[in-house]
Amino acid sequence: MKQLIFLLLCFPFFSFSQDALETELDSISSIEEAKTFAKAHKKSNKSKVFTFNKEKHKTRLADELFKLSKGGKKVIKGEYKKTYYKVVDKEKTLHHRASYIFFDGNKMELEEINEKRDKIVSQYQQGYKFDKLAQLHSMDLNAKRGGDLGWFPEGQMHQMFEDAVKDHDTNEIFTLDIEDRNWYYVVLKTHDSKTIEEITVLQYSEATD
Repeated sequence: MKQLIFLLLCFPFFSFSQDALETELDSISSIEEAKTFAKAHKKSNKSKVFTFNKEKHKTRLADELFKLSKGGKKVIKGEYKKTYYKVVDKEKTLHHRASYIFFDGNKMELEEINEKRDKIVSQYQQGYKFDKLAQLHSMDLNAKRGGDLGWFPEGQMHQMFEDAVKDHDTNEIFTLDIEDRNWYYVVLKTHDSKTIEEITVLQYSEATD
């Protein structure tokens, strides 16, 4: 009997808390506000803000979230927790894609770099696979991926690199020097540039009884 009375007394509080949460989530209208909310609830509710890219993320959850409009919410109820997802922002951005082989001018003489780059370009034109050449020669951790950058939005890469990719044709191989950084590249533009949809999502989880 005492347990029943306790539950009846607590029910209005739980209901109020739930309404307060819904109201707070509904009030979030910008990425900055979402980040502030996520930071405040990071430890207790594992709240975070992340971005889904329609080309990169092919999960069922991503597909369902892309169907929502900006401000839309989705709730997933599990056995022990309930997770809220809110689409805070939704936009289409021009993306580019290329693969590269990197040489560090701080660790290798420019003459040797140019000799290697000339050989790499020649080998590629003879039929060698670019990803294999990248794995053999690139001085960057991306070599493990065959030099593939994946789709990247405008403004993410060094401006000279980005401009060079935009100025060349798809499947064209070229060299690029960013001398003030001592960065030297062999670059292959692998895809035509295209507009890709991205959504910024706020996630919030809470335990359920």
